[in-house]
Amino acid sequence: MFTGAPGHLQTFNYLGECRYFLTFCTYQRHRAFIDGDKVEVVSTQVLRAAAEERFALTAYWCMPDHLHLLAEGRVATSDCRRFIARAKQFSRFHYQRAFAERLWQRYGYERVLRADEETLSVARYILENPIRAGLVRNVRDYPFIGSNVYTVSEMLDGLNMSG
Repeated sequence: MFTGAPGHLQTFNYLGECRYFLTFCTYQRHRAFIDGDKVEVVSTQVLRAAAEERFALTAYWCMPDHLHLLAEGRVATSDCRRFIARAKQFSRFHYQRAFAERLWQRYGYERVLRADEETLSVARYILENPIRAGLVRNVRDYPFIGSNVYTVSEMLDGLNMSG
């Protein structure tokens, strides 16, 4: 998946208590996220950006060549465009400094979620992604999942997935 120019909604300001499904792809789809040290650097910086911009990351999942985020603004001033920019900037800087490799493609994918049902569908998609990709047979076996809101068990229970 090579992403083109961002398709921001022209009539939406990306501020406030909204939910988003975000995907960031690695540069030239290199398999950065098969190494726990690399995942740690990136997830630490994405979580830092989320905290600074007041976003809950209901779920995030590092696939070998991309990162999925289910993000929700927590306050009226939560700015998704700023969160995206900071998450990519912070993680890119620390990743390049640690591993001397380029990290991200320029643009990513974003979708504004308008209903709780959409949010649950996206959460299920994120959690089942490594199974569909043939990386694991059980969600609990995939090491690169996280949330700053829930444990893996809570996520699976909330989606009625045994894992």
